[in-house]
Order: sequence, then C-alpha cells, then structure tokens
Amino acid sequence: MRLGVVGISGDFRTLTSDEIDKIKALEFTGLSFHFRSAEIPSVPPDASLRCVQMLEAAELDLVQFGITYEECLFHPDAAVREAGIASVQRGMATATSLKAHHYLFRAGSLNPDGAWTSHRDNHLPESMERLIDTLKPIAEHAERHELTLVMETHAVSIMDSPETCREVVERVGSERLRIVMDFVNHFQTLRQVYESEARLNYIFDVMGPIAPMAHIKDISVQNGLVLHLNEEVPGEGELALGVALKRFDALYPNGYGLIEHLPTEKIPLANANVRRIAAENGVHIF
Repeated sequence: MRLGVVGISGDFRTLTSDEIDKIKALEFTGLSFHFRSAEIPSVPPDASLRCVQMLEAAELDLVQFGITYEECLFHPDAAVREAGIASVQRGMATATSLKAHHYLFRAGSLNPDGAWTSHRDNHLPESMERLIDTLKPIAEHAERHELTLVMETHAVSIMDSPETCREVVERVGSERLRIVMDFVNHFQTLRQVYESEARLNYIFDVMGPIAPMAHIKDISVQNGLVLHLNEEVPGEGELALGVALKRFDALYPNGYGLIEHLPTEKIPLANANVRRIAAENGVHIF
C-alpha cells in the first residue's frame, strides 16, 4: 500500500515548494486538498495546471480532492437538496483537471450545527430515500467526468454503519460511487474498541470491497460518565491498527491510506508509527 497525508499542504492554488519538501521529507507519496464549493468559480484558469505540474515534478499523487459545502443532501426541502447536488457537482471538473484519484464529499446532517453533528431525523427511512435519490444524479455526473467519488461516513451521521454504507452504494448502483475506509468512524461501543480486532475485521468484511481509499487514525477512550471516544494519533490509541493495514493492503495493494486530522507537529510521529506497525505486520509501504 501507499501512504499519504492530509494537512501539510493547504490550498492547491498556492501550493509551495516548501510544502512539497515537507511532504517528501516524511516519504509520503500522496497528499490531499479540501476546497469550498462556493469558491470553485473563482479559481484562476491556470491554477490546476500549475499544481499538476508541481506534483508531477515531485512525483506526488493527489489522492483526494475534498469538496465542502453547507447543504444536507437529504434535507426535506427539495430546493436545499438541489443546491447540495449543485455544490457537489461544481467541483468535479476541477478534481478531474487536478488528476485527483478520488473526489471526497459528505451527506451532511439535518442538525444546523454542521455535517458531523447528530440529529434523530437523520435516521428516518424517508431521509435514506431522499439521500439515495440525491446521490443518483451526483453519481451520473461523476461517470461523465470518469471520476471516482468517495463518500465520508461516521457513526453520528446517516452513513452510520458498515451495513448502511454498503446498502447506499448498492442502491445507487454506480461503479463511480464508493466509500472512504475510515474505520475509526465505525466504532460505536466501548466493547468494540477494546475488542478492536474483531470489529475491524467486520468493518472490512462489509465495507472493504467498496472502500478503495483509507483514512488512518486511532481511538482513545476518555474518562467520563458517558462514552467518549476520541480520535488519536495512529499507534497511540487502543486499536489493532496492524489488522486494518493488513486488510486494506490485501484488498488494495496499490491503494492509499491517508494520515489525517492531526496538527503538523504530530504528523511525524503518526508517520513513524504507521510505518513501524505496517512492517511488523508484513505490509509493504512504497
């Protein structure tokens, strides 16, 4: 498998040699950008070409181009859903011009506080039906651009379980719609964390064939009178990461895992830990 990073590089329009040098110094071969959909129309015509040329010269892959927006893709208001479709589709041509391997997007939430906040109506059957209807034109647009979509998922979202993720992909029925293998996001109980090998194997059994790109994180359990599961530096938490790396590598030996959600100063430790755990488990990172 291959290893990339989210967070060292900022804006594809202003990618610098210094950012590239920092990525290369840690022996990553891939990177990621996130970009606001509303800003796509203002992207200078030569910005994508400049970025591609810099990445090709450095022999770096753009693994993930993530698009961000406010709309919920399964909102009861059809006008909101149409705006969400437009927001997702707006960035596809840019992702293609950047030669991105994957185009990252999310379903959103009915909670006005943001996409990664819970709401009881996220899980109603009618919400799922609206999401499927919304995803179909998005997937069709991706097919025209020959672009692979990877959908973000989380235990607090409508995409809350491996089973739900597989159901969504199967019902939309497009080879261009896939899921991010963000295994950390599918731990829902304390027992699952402490018995993580079994949970990881289950996640990969259900989601593995439809999840060609991974996000590599760990989990720590915080003290409190209710359950608090926090993201942790890979190798510094509770999960049997060797299992996840072996399962992903077996499915996608040329696929990318991305280290993400870390401050810059913690990325070297995460990088070293992932490479050590991979080596201990017979996984070759190249």
